Amino acid sequence: MLTTLLSVTIISAFGALLAGIIVLADKFIANYGECTITLNKDTQFNINGGIPLLEALVQQKIFIPSACGGKGTCGYCKVKVIEGAGPLLPTEEPSLDKKELENSIRLSCQVKVRNNIDIFIPEELLSVKEYICTCADIKDLTYDIKQFRFKLENPQTIEYVPGQYVQLFAPSINGSEEVYRAYSISSDPADKGYIELIIRLVPDGICTTYCFEHLKVGDTVKLNGPYGEFRLADTSAPILFIAGGSGMAPIKCILHHMKNTKNSREAVYFFGGNTERDLFLIDELKKEFESSLKFKIVPVVATPQNGYIGEKGFVTHAVERSVKNAPQAEAYLCGSPGMIDACISVLTKLGMDVSKVYYDKFS
Repeated sequence: MLTTLLSVTIISAFGALLAGIIVLADKFIANYGECTITLNKDTQFNINGGIPLLEALVQQKIFIPSACGGKGTCGYCKVKVIEGAGPLLPTEEPSLDKKELENSIRLSCQVKVRNNIDIFIPEELLSVKEYICTCADIKDLTYDIKQFRFKLENPQTIEYVPGQYVQLFAPSINGSEEVYRAYSISSDPADKGYIELIIRLVPDGICTTYCFEHLKVGDTVKLNGPYGEFRLADTSAPILFIAGGSGMAPIKCILHHMKNTKNSREAVYFFGGNTERDLFLIDELKKEFESSLKFKIVPVVATPQNGYIGEKGFVTHAVERSVKNAPQAEAYLCGSPGMIDACISVLTKLGMDVSKVYYDKFS
């Protein structure tokens, strides 16, 4: 038995060593020369081969959504590769469904450009820009959530659909990775010269650590975007907004848009927190929107303290108790995957068609 275990250990160690040698050889020894990337049949550019497709695109100021630092775990950086990608990698399989595989969709962070390659990118992604900004203000909203306001310097204005997001670049700090992370826009879309982001601190998160511990007012920041399909549908149906934490961001942006366009739809916003400490901007939203819109905000606290008066329990409990018009309404959900899945379950039980549930999962 001991001999068998020892043999398995030796084989595993040898396999790991061999994999490491292959990676190092690919990085430092392999020379793929100059490779041509053909984009949408009508544009070509040359790069030095051997780098990930995602990196090659960034070099050309073509920005694809990505949020995992090239590890292949977020599944955002999907690109149609018509020819030249090589075999599908195990790191790609969990992020691609059957239809995507049939349509030659690949994760651009995992595809190495080793030869000429032919790709297709939708026009809406080609319109994404990089923005050089100055950090104009940082405001504490809770013990672990801050609001960041950035002044656009180059270009000086931005157009986006309320509900969309941008990617924030975090530079290397003390040897950390350079990464992009996605954050929903929370600001008034009429304020075209500024972008506001509501960011929650993630323990050991590279980008949030940069934002919370290193980013200062006056610093230069790089953003790119806008991205995303989350937006208000053009109907007259009553609206249910449901969010928690930094899920506040896109809903706040949509509310600004509704005010700007004098939208007359009824809207109720269930905003959940674990304790009172997790609630924020409640009074500001009441002041800003309750008099100008058919709008009501309902704070919900899961574990109330200090004699809290208001809705108690999980946000789904408040929805179950309060919502009477689910079959006629639409829902817009922003927050953790678990919260969103629970809300969808409750809303469909209340009679809402699942096609009327729109969501933005913050993972």
